[in-house]
Amino acid sequence: MLPTGTGTAIVTPFGPDGTVDHRALAALAIWQVDEGIDFLVACGSTGEAATLDAAERVAVVTTVVEAAAGRVPVLAGATDNSTARAVEEARRLAALGVSGIMSASPYYNKPTQAGLAAHFTAIADAIALPLLLYNVPGRSGVDLKPETVAELAQHPRIEGIKEASGSVRRVLDLASVVPESFTIFCGDDDLAVPAIAAGAQGLISVASNAMPRAFADLVRLAMAGDIDAARR
Repeated sequence: MLPTGTGTAIVTPFGPDGTVDHRALAALAIWQVDEGIDFLVACGSTGEAATLDAAERVAVVTTVVEAAAGRVPVLAGATDNSTARAVEEARRLAALGVSGIMSASPYYNKPTQAGLAAHFTAIADAIALPLLLYNVPGRSGVDLKPETVAELAQHPRIEGIKEASGSVRRVLDLASVVPESFTIFCGDDDLAVPAIAAGAQGLISVASNAMPRAFADLVRLAMAGDIDAARR
């Protein structure tokens, strides 16, 4: 099953020569876990996955998994605007010891809702791990609608969504149409508290790269219903 709570969409550090700095990446991942983060997401958009080649993405995910050392789950991002390449990437990264795959909508193509459903179904059919959908219309150029998410939620391996449309109303709409077992993550740091109040089960955060403990505490307070303390 997918984790809940706060996940850091971990950055990918680079050296002066443009290669991945795996020592810095491992140190960052270990510090994140020590600071109380609930899980890590490697090779998301914050991790600059779109600018890494396939071998680099494998190496980054491997480093994060090894650094986490089983203390927290690790999800791997596998996004491409080609369904075939997304399927290949998901299979490749699923073999590295991760707990699930996160995949954003195909960027630039602007597929129909039926096209989005077919794309994500193909990825879920190809792996034996939970698949986390990622709706980020500001980056992908297409919005994954709640009714399409509800359809996809019927797939046994499509277990959640990172919702980064910038709308708390969208969280309410999703929560009203998906099964209770389906996990909704807020994908916008500044909306974490109201999104959790609206039904999200956690946050996949960018700012937690710098402030993991603060964001982990904020999310735990909000999920415990102590909204006043979380807001402060």
